Amino acid sequence: MIGITMFFTALVMLLLGFPVAFTFGAVSVFFGMAAGFLTIIPDGGTMIEAWEEGINMFAMMPHRIWSIMTNTILMAIPLFIFMGIVLQKSKLAERLLESMGFLFGEVRGGVAISTVLVGALLAASTGVVGASVIAMGVISLPVMLKYNYSKPLACGTICAAGTLGQIIPPSIVLIILGDVFQIPVGDLFRQAFGPGFLLVAAYVVYILVISFIKKDVAPPIKLEGNTGTKMQQIWGALKAILPPLTLIIVVLGSIFAGIATPTESSAVGSVGAIILAIMYKKFSWKILEEAAIESSKTTAMVFGILIGATAFSMVFTYTGGDILIENFMTHLPGQKWGFVILSMLIIFILGFFIDFIEISYIIVPILVPIADTIGINPMWYAILIAMNLQSSFLTPPFGFSLFYLKGVAPPSVKTMDIYRGIVPFIIIQMVILGIVIIYPGFFGMHS
Repeated sequence: MIGITMFFTALVMLLLGFPVAFTFGAVSVFFGMAAGFLTIIPDGGTMIEAWEEGINMFAMMPHRIWSIMTNTILMAIPLFIFMGIVLQKSKLAERLLESMGFLFGEVRGGVAISTVLVGALLAASTGVVGASVIAMGVISLPVMLKYNYSKPLACGTICAAGTLGQIIPPSIVLIILGDVFQIPVGDLFRQAFGPGFLLVAAYVVYILVISFIKKDVAPPIKLEGNTGTKMQQIWGALKAILPPLTLIIVVLGSIFAGIATPTESSAVGSVGAIILAIMYKKFSWKILEEAAIESSKTTAMVFGILIGATAFSMVFTYTGGDILIENFMTHLPGQKWGFVILSMLIIFILGFFIDFIEISYIIVPILVPIADTIGINPMWYAILIAMNLQSSFLTPPFGFSLFYLKGVAPPSVKTMDIYRGIVPFIIIQMVILGIVIIYPGFFGMHS
């Protein structure tokens, strides 16, 4: 039971606010040494032998760290983060939102719909959830509040649209899951498009329906200012959409066509983001420096967690925790479907308290060999996990999108407005997840 006790100890420490990477590392060392003493001392061994047993548990750690740092798949993470930050600082979101707002503003719920569509474009061009939510919160939220949109609907739309970067490629979580599952990231990107855009369509349909049923939650508006004719508005929107759309096609198209690996495409995307910044006349060496620093910080955080999680998984496996969980999960009622439902429920609940990186590196590696034993298609299962992890950005109390939006929202927007607003979108996410579980063939997958 050492492995199980270690897991819950780490979870409690995370909830108390201890840094993630250091928590995993410290807990694994403490319980690893404890396991060594509990193994050797009862059999008459000495303290030195017990100490050596604990140390030997981490003998492969240098090799694991080296393999992590030289993993070409994970090299795509800092490059995609860099691409997203450069695009965010070049005011891409602002141009897109303004243009789409002019196109859809006169439709009931139009600004909310344009927010979702821009969120999908930002997801496919940046993949950075925080940047998307903050950009739309600064630009779109004041417009919706000015024209008497319901606060919960406005807040929920922005948070949900911002998290589309978790499932629509290029997604950091898909790159991480590709590494954990040891399946091609390009194939994951390809399979994620169907569920991702079905989710976008479901968001738009919900906004249209709720706007039609409740006339006052998202009234049509007449945007002020000299916006020109409708044709000029359309042309202005196209000029804002085409450059990032071209970048999306170049980056993802090269992956799907087999011309480049995700890592190579991320490098092309980073160069393309700089070119777009130059086109928008927003490029400066300061932007480049800030993007590089932010990318380094985020990447260091991801790899720090990965190294701590690697130590954690070594001790968890050594102490037999994986066998205990495998025996339990493989003897569930319904076997395959029982395992899928329970594992999705566990990930969803954990998403209330810890974020997708910890879940990807701690929980998912425990589930992957069990899924393989049961005979579950890893591609389908990885997509299910990615869709489920998207909800971790929305679920209170620790949903990051909620904090991002609250940080830029005016004082009139209360935390409960945001919480109420995200509930329908979480339900929509779970419905789409259920569709992918029940009808995988519709998306070209099998279970």
